[in-house]
Amino acid sequence: MQTHSLAERPDLVDAFWSIEGDWPRFMLQDPTSDRAYEAAVTGFPQLHLVVMDGDRAVARLHAVPFGHAVDELPARGWDAAMQEAEWILAKGGAPDLTTISLIEARVAVDRRGHGLSGPLLAEARRRYAELGCRDLVAPVRPTRKSVEPRTPAWEYAQRVGGDGLPDDPWLRVHARLGGRIVALSPASMTIPGSLDQWREWTGLPFDADGTVEVEGGLTPVHVDLANDHAVYVEPNVWVHHNLR
Repeated sequence: MQTHSLAERPDLVDAFWSIEGDWPRFMLQDPTSDRAYEAAVTGFPQLHLVVMDGDRAVARLHAVPFGHAVDELPARGWDAAMQEAEWILAKGGAPDLTTISLIEARVAVDRRGHGLSGPLLAEARRRYAELGCRDLVAPVRPTRKSVEPRTPAWEYAQRVGGDGLPDDPWLRVHARLGGRIVALSPASMTIPGSLDQWREWTGLPFDADGTVEVEGGLTPVHVDLANDHAVYVEPNVWVHHNLR
C-alpha cells in the first residue's frame, strides 16, 4: 500500500472521494461542512492524503491550516477549523502551515480493524512536519462515545486503561503516536433542523420537548416543539501532537 497527497497525485482526487463512510445521516447535515469540506480538499491538496492498495483507495485523511494557539483552542472545534479554512481560501496566498488541524480520517468499511488508522496518522505527522508544521491538533470524535451519549464528554475522554492510555480506540491511536488530550471542544459541530427534517434523518417521532438520543450521536438532540426545531451539538476532544 502507498500513501500519496493530492498535491503529488491530483489524479487520485476521484479515488479520495470514492471511500464511502457509514456516518448516521444526520451527521451529513452540518451547514459548515456543506459549505467548506470540498473546497478545503481543492484548496489544500498537500494536506489531503489517500492510501492506495493497488488501484483502490482504502483510506484517506483530511486536514486544514489552523491559526489558533494550543492553549486557546476554540469550543467550536470542527466547525471552527472548517470555517477558518474558508477564510484562508478567501484571502488567498500561501497558507501558514505552522499549525494544522486534522478534520477526518476515514478507512474503507471493509478495511477497518486492519491497522490502517495508526500508520495513516503517523504518515500525516511525518509529512506535515516536513511542510513546517509544529503543532498538529485534532477535534477528535471518540469512536465509542455514541454507546453512552449521556455520559459527560470530558469524563469519557479521561478514562484510561491499565496501560495509562485512553480507553476510547481512536483517542488511543492518537496517544500511542504522542498525541495529548488538551481540552474539550463542547460545541465542535452544530446541526440544526426542523422537526420534520430530524424525523426524516432519523426515523424518530420527535414529538416531545427535551432531549432525544439518536443512533450514532455522541450526545442527545435538543428538541423544541413550540419553535419546530431540534439541534444537535456534538462535543469532540482536542488532541495535540507536538511535531517540533
